[in-house]
Amino acid sequence: MRMKLQKFTEFANTLLPHETAYLLSTQQFEDDIKLGVLKLIDYNCTNIRQFTAYDVSIDKRKYSNLKNWITERLEAIDVDVRFDWMSRLERQVMTDSIEPQEEKQLLKAIREYDKLDFYFTKFYELVEIYRHFLLIRMRYAHHKVADDFLKGYRQKYDECKAVSERIHEATLDIVNQYSENSAQSIHWENWLTEVFYNEELDGLNRYLALVRLTFVYFNYRQFEKLREKYNYIDQLFKNGQYYSRRILLNYYGNRVMLHTKFQEYDKAEYYGYLSIREKNSDYIHYVNNLSAVLLRQKKYQDALHLMRSAYPEMKNTPSFHNRIGFVAFYLKCLNYNQQFKNSENYAESFLQAYKKEIFEYRWHIFFSSYLEAILQQEKYAKLLKLVRKYQLLDREKQYQKNANYLPTILWYNAVAQYKEMLIQKEEISTLIQESIGQLDRVEVKQHQLRDLLEELRPFIPGVVNRVQDKMLTA
Repeated sequence: MRMKLQKFTEFANTLLPHETAYLLSTQQFEDDIKLGVLKLIDYNCTNIRQFTAYDVSIDKRKYSNLKNWITERLEAIDVDVRFDWMSRLERQVMTDSIEPQEEKQLLKAIREYDKLDFYFTKFYELVEIYRHFLLIRMRYAHHKVADDFLKGYRQKYDECKAVSERIHEATLDIVNQYSENSAQSIHWENWLTEVFYNEELDGLNRYLALVRLTFVYFNYRQFEKLREKYNYIDQLFKNGQYYSRRILLNYYGNRVMLHTKFQEYDKAEYYGYLSIREKNSDYIHYVNNLSAVLLRQKKYQDALHLMRSAYPEMKNTPSFHNRIGFVAFYLKCLNYNQQFKNSENYAESFLQAYKKEIFEYRWHIFFSSYLEAILQQEKYAKLLKLVRKYQLLDREKQYQKNANYLPTILWYNAVAQYKEMLIQKEEISTLIQESIGQLDRVEVKQHQLRDLLEELRPFIPGVVNRVQDKMLTA
């Protein structure tokens, strides 16, 4: 019995708060014991920092039945499960291998369709293929069912496809601004907002619009507008709309970034741990974001433990953007835990193996962590040599256009020059102050600048005091 209950506990620990909220809102249990267990599951899912054990005296069959009920209820509304079903049917129709029972389900779904769901366009295209299948076999009654559906929803299909194409146009501007600062994207805000709130559109387009709005508002630091929209979709998720674990985890991951911008680190940590409850293709991205939050909260050992536990998944991720980000945060975790030599050694081996990819994707965050490890060991000559070898100061001048830019490498290099007596105190003080003055959106980077200055205080205390005094009076 103990092992069975352990398995149930492990299952319950994988559930997400929006899943349990939906289950509670739709359950019709007459069994108070089952209801009590479901409420406890919801409590444990919502209060992730504490755990109340499940009652071992309850008949284990109730736990088994409840587990099956939860699985079935969630699968019934899971948009990704439906997508897989449609993909399977499409293959069967195309290869003339559809089973009679599957066909009955498809016809039932066509007849009962009354509102655009998440993957509406996929379903429409499936029915188009099925209509061909029916007509050549002279199955006129069923053909009429499919034909009537296609004619009835043709206008909506065209509209959804047109919206999807325009979202792609918006994405080009939005991503280019985010990654290269080479375009503007605020002009897409009103249209994307209309798409997001349009209940007559399919769920996929609406959610894609929200993701793009997330980038837009991050580009322009208009976070309050984003909070409003996240609160709106939060309620939709609780009601079971547009549900899939993948979408929920993505939503949690985005909330991590949102609450971080509001410096609501407890909430960011909460959503961060929720976002990594399943190891999907974005798992390393979510781990990176959570690690950053833990470091902000000075939970250095927790951050290092998190990174080490995710290390096997990092080695298998095909995304070098996420992999290099992971390594950079791993180096930071080592640095914050005073393991500077380990950080330096790991950075050197990774740089030797992936130099091309580092400079192609995320060189600034990688070298910021790597040079920090070297600086903390007072290896000033080595730091200067690395900066020269890889022309990091020239690269950083180009990187200044990035919205998240901080003059980290410039300052590290200046400290090393000062310590090697290559520049005077007045020169480094002027350099730091001038670089702050050249920053874009300096007002929103005050917290990060202060952290960076505090990191440099042990090396140049007088300079840091002078710069901070200037910042306070500016």
